[in-house]
Amino acid sequence: MSEALINGVAGAGGGIIAQLITYPLQTVNTRQQTERDPKEKKKALGTLEHMSKVVRQEGWARLYGGLTPSLVGTAASQGVYYYFYQIFRNKAEAAAFDRKRRGTGDGSVGMLSSLMVAALSGCVNVLLTNPIWVVVTRMQTHTRKGKPNCSDSSFVGVDLAALESSFGTAHAIQEVYDEAGLFGFWKGVLPTLIMVSNPSIQFMLYETLLKRLKSRRIARGKLNSDVSALEIFFLGALAKLGATVVTYPLLVVKSRLQAKQKAGGDKRHQYRGTMDAILKMIRYEGVDGFYKGMSTKIVQSVFAAAILFMVKEELVKGSKWLVTRGGGAVRKPKLLLQ
Repeated sequence: MSEALINGVAGAGGGIIAQLITYPLQTVNTRQQTERDPKEKKKALGTLEHMSKVVRQEGWARLYGGLTPSLVGTAASQGVYYYFYQIFRNKAEAAAFDRKRRGTGDGSVGMLSSLMVAALSGCVNVLLTNPIWVVVTRMQTHTRKGKPNCSDSSFVGVDLAALESSFGTAHAIQEVYDEAGLFGFWKGVLPTLIMVSNPSIQFMLYETLLKRLKSRRIARGKLNSDVSALEIFFLGALAKLGATVVTYPLLVVKSRLQAKQKAGGDKRHQYRGTMDAILKMIRYEGVDGFYKGMSTKIVQSVFAAAILFMVKEELVKGSKWLVTRGGGAVRKPKLLLQ
């Protein structure tokens, strides 16, 4: 089994678990990002207040709106990202080793190379999976009028797929197609491509922190430089925190473009493209508009990233152990042998 495939599968598994745990926060955050009230309107609701409002007016089910396509998107995104990340990472390591052999380096992958590896992986991921996230955004921002006739306790044991029946995946896909045709499924792709700087910064910080931690242990004379699951959790959280703070405005613009555009509505809330959205947000909402819901996003994304890193690393270790125990070997991609 190849190392790239192991990392791809482990990344998908970690992403799904993180998504299941943090999804209600993601739904609330997407709604906060797509609120388009002028800056003179009342103060925006906080995370818990917004969540309580959704539950009170629309029921618990709406916190899980779009969960099914989101899980598919998470598995696809993390699988694609980690698969290509490992391939590009091994290529970078091979190039670094070759430079060391020629006497022009220390054999390690530098910060710039790590950034490029993450960026290339992110671009491939965005182009392949953007349609899934357009559908997810539509389902998360779809609001249901009135409170459903069900108590909080009745939500327990309900099939999650059935929760989306009032505005299901097929409905969301049809709505996007009717609004903008096939092109509609790539709405927001420009800011999303720019947003690859988020995982790029995240992985650059993560790899740097991990390398320094291992180097410090070696310097202290510790023979075992393995990093524990808890340490991976905190390293992932710190890396994601830094990346989220830097790139959050682009995430808001992306969500605005992917949310439903109401025909015949307020022209201030209709966007023809990325620059049009940015200019209208500056004009009608001010700079604060680019940071709507950032506190929610920090909690959700940092927690999700920490879980993802921890679970993914444990799955990689477990997979390699199973392969070697079964008499197999973890194969490096062929490009390392060139």
